[in-house]
Amino acid sequence: MNSTIEKFAYDNRIVKNFAIATALWGAVGMLVGVIVALQLVFPALNFDLAQTTYGRLRPLHTNAVIFAFVGNGIFMGVYYSLQRLCKARMWSDRLSNIHFWGWQLIIVAAALTLVFGYTTGKEYAELEWPIDIMITLVWVVFGLNMIMTIIQRRERHLYVAIWFYIATWITVAMLHIVNSIELPVSLLKSYSWYAGVQDALVQWWYGHNAVAFFLTTPYLGLMYYFIPKAANRPVYSYRLSIIHFWALIFIYIWAGPHHLLYTALPDWAQSLGVVFSVMLIAPSWGGMINGLLTLRGAWDKVREDVVLKFMVVAVTAYGMSTFEGPMLSLKSVNAIAHYTDWIVAHVHVGALGWNGFLTFGVLYWLVPKMWRTALWSKKLANWHFWIGTLGIVLYAVPMYWAGWRHNEMLTQFTEDGRLQYQFLDMVNGMQGFYALRSLGGTLFLIGALIMIVNLYKTAKAGSFLANEEAEAPGLAKAYSIHGKEHWHRWIERKPVQMLVFALVAVGIGGILELIPTFLIKDNIPTIAAVQPYTPLELEGRDIYVREGCYTCHSQMVRPFRAETERYGEYSKAGEFVYDHPFQWGSKRTGPDLARAGYGNNRKSHAWHYNHMADPTSTSPTSIMPRYPWLHTSTLDTSLTAGKIRAMQTMGVPYPTGFDLVAVSEMQKQAMGIYDELVAQQDQLLIGEEGLSPDHEIIALIAYLQRLGTDIEVKPTQQAQK
Repeated sequence: MNSTIEKFAYDNRIVKNFAIATALWGAVGMLVGVIVALQLVFPALNFDLAQTTYGRLRPLHTNAVIFAFVGNGIFMGVYYSLQRLCKARMWSDRLSNIHFWGWQLIIVAAALTLVFGYTTGKEYAELEWPIDIMITLVWVVFGLNMIMTIIQRRERHLYVAIWFYIATWITVAMLHIVNSIELPVSLLKSYSWYAGVQDALVQWWYGHNAVAFFLTTPYLGLMYYFIPKAANRPVYSYRLSIIHFWALIFIYIWAGPHHLLYTALPDWAQSLGVVFSVMLIAPSWGGMINGLLTLRGAWDKVREDVVLKFMVVAVTAYGMSTFEGPMLSLKSVNAIAHYTDWIVAHVHVGALGWNGFLTFGVLYWLVPKMWRTALWSKKLANWHFWIGTLGIVLYAVPMYWAGWRHNEMLTQFTEDGRLQYQFLDMVNGMQGFYALRSLGGTLFLIGALIMIVNLYKTAKAGSFLANEEAEAPGLAKAYSIHGKEHWHRWIERKPVQMLVFALVAVGIGGILELIPTFLIKDNIPTIAAVQPYTPLELEGRDIYVREGCYTCHSQMVRPFRAETERYGEYSKAGEFVYDHPFQWGSKRTGPDLARAGYGNNRKSHAWHYNHMADPTSTSPTSIMPRYPWLHTSTLDTSLTAGKIRAMQTMGVPYPTGFDLVAVSEMQKQAMGIYDELVAQQDQLLIGEEGLSPDHEIIALIAYLQRLGTDIEVKPTQQAQK
């Protein structure tokens, strides 16, 4: 048996690169977050520019925080810990560098496309198809490097952190590929292959599990490595980690439908989401308990060590958010919280507390080690901790309160049975809460900037160790077996085997939720009165998506008295069969638009024209941005025929050859709207000289006036196709 001690070197340079990217992109993402928070208090901060409106910056903020800050943080922690857990250098330095620079290129491409309005309109998956392909390729590079490093390891045992890394990689790949199936129309324009209810289910199967397998499981892996390292103590329970891991990845994947309670999603899928969401409490808290109890007997050290302070608050925030999540999946609670700022508070307890603070703790631990020096200022680090903690509190508490007040105001009726408040009354009542939220976000950003200064000074005072020398027994010696092994060891010996079992565990839930929705026709009954969008309405819908209107407005009337009184008939599954993508929204900062063109909700063309030019002209206290470029920009019709053909490919029943006449049909409808606006010119903010039938505002008006009109046929007259 070969017992030779082998010498090698860990690659710290790739860890350094990801650490720098984590800190810098974190500051950028948080800064954009502060800006969009302030825009809800001071609408003038939208600057009347297309690239700086709330609807375009909010997706930039979420993508920057999730994929730039947290994403780079994941890779920083994985590249550092994996090498040491495997007692092996990364398999390929070249692949490591391709991964790093490829990921940064994706981030830059995402930032540019989002602010210029190139978006799929699906939350957390807004990036267009070329970037989706880039993500897939870079993710494969990362996975190949990781798996090959594990295969060539010198340590026989696969520590629990590696289990979470493997499950993260395979599940994120599955989620990304399934949700990103889209039909390209041009280089930067595509349509989701799925429509309506099916698109909503796939999107929130992806969206919920992006939280699960991008913001949670890899960070649990980092928790299992860095908390024991920082505390210099073994993990509390190996058995608990086994139960925690397998139960979590199996149950988590089922919970996505709880984002769609009381919507047009079939009831069986909603109920399935509720059941598994409640079950999630047990494995989630198993991880929290394992993390916190690892520190048993070390609380004196926690009081003194700023790294452990950050980590303890992070794990506590994880426990809070993973208790609240299942509670929000209960229908009685969801009816109150959904579409309100309560959800914003819930998300940010996890994002700021769990992801943010754990990342800060890892950075404070890693940088002094890699630069071989002490932290430049423990006092500044402690200031960061307390400022950041105060920022989380000032962010979350007002948003919880705002969410409760939002629901209370919109569901109140007078004694004679009328709605007591208009939607704008609720918006006006939120301003104080939004101001406090902005202050909390600003404090959190200030803390992050303090950290960047502190870490820069630390690095400047030290000497970076690019290649850290190490030694370990050769493979044969490392793989020898001594004594009886734990039953779980058999699956840990082969990483590919672990990957396959993890894929099976997460795949079961996805298959059993998604396939029935696609194959059982009765799940999505169609309605004869619902017709495809006209070419002009389709172009208007694309403008609606481009401007990020879904970030503030929903298109889903739930079956509650307050909603049907305010908006009209509740939404049915068959209404959305031609919606690529769906636009149900997840937050109402403005009223629901599902019935915007129908009944008492319908406004004149002039109203919409003025509302988009200056929302305060129609709603004096509105906080909505102005969209003056829509009144001067010429509608691009070069892709119209291609869009029609794409819709036909996806099953939308346009007549054969309709793509050849689509533009002329569009011009006819546009002239009708234009003529009506000319007749109402005395009501317009912009006079007749500014009107043109080929301006983008005409298409948007056509789309908004279409919403809800398909239900003009009474239910008794709606034939099933």
